[in-house]
Amino acid sequence: MANTYFQFKQFTVHQENCAMKVSTDAVILGALARHSSPGAILDIGSGTGVISLMLAQRYPNTFIDAVEIDEAAAKQAVGNSQASPWRDRVQIHHVRFQEFVKNMAGAYSLIVSNPPYFPMHNKSADAKRNLALHNDELSFGDLIKGVVKLLDKEGVFWVILPAQQMLELDKVARFFGLYTHEWYALRDRPSTKVLRHIKAYSFAEAPMPEISTICIKKEDFSYGDSYRCLLKDFLLVF
Repeated sequence: MANTYFQFKQFTVHQENCAMKVSTDAVILGALARHSSPGAILDIGSGTGVISLMLAQRYPNTFIDAVEIDEAAAKQAVGNSQASPWRDRVQIHHVRFQEFVKNMAGAYSLIVSNPPYFPMHNKSADAKRNLALHNDELSFGDLIKGVVKLLDKEGVFWVILPAQQMLELDKVARFFGLYTHEWYALRDRPSTKVLRHIKAYSFAEAPMPEISTICIKKEDFSYGDSYRCLLKDFLLVF
């Protein structure tokens, strides 16, 4: 039987009630997303709360809000945050992102999201997994419009997606005045295809940056240097 929790160096993430378990996508985003001096941080679609907890570890003076639509996942994220060393700095909100946005404006200097990205077709029989994976409840348009409203003028929005979905989101982001400032490609090994793109957006106009590559493994299947460096403060294997 698989573990119902994921143990990090400084905290534990229980995940038995969450459709989406701790993933490489989440830990990469949690370790990579950054701001030079973040005020408040927002995690959109928090799931287990793992990204929020990683950011709480990295930024010890910052308060973090996390939004999660699924009730069971939100409750689990509350439990994970309350059991962590940063229980006073992480708040989970069980609410649709569109509702959360209504009463807020310009409140966050760092926003992160590992969003749902499949369109409405090809759904499974698991309703919770559908909610986590499919973007019926949170379209890229609603996501970006919310980010634009909530991000402060000097803020940064970090997001991780597969290549095709990142192209779609990028068009929406540019339409609403967000520009790419950092761009990473995640591969399993240097010779394999790109698994995900990670981008950082802000309101400051800028030319498209060069793509930096993060490889999880080397060709000999040992851990890649960039991956090891990124996650050495979090994963027990390092």
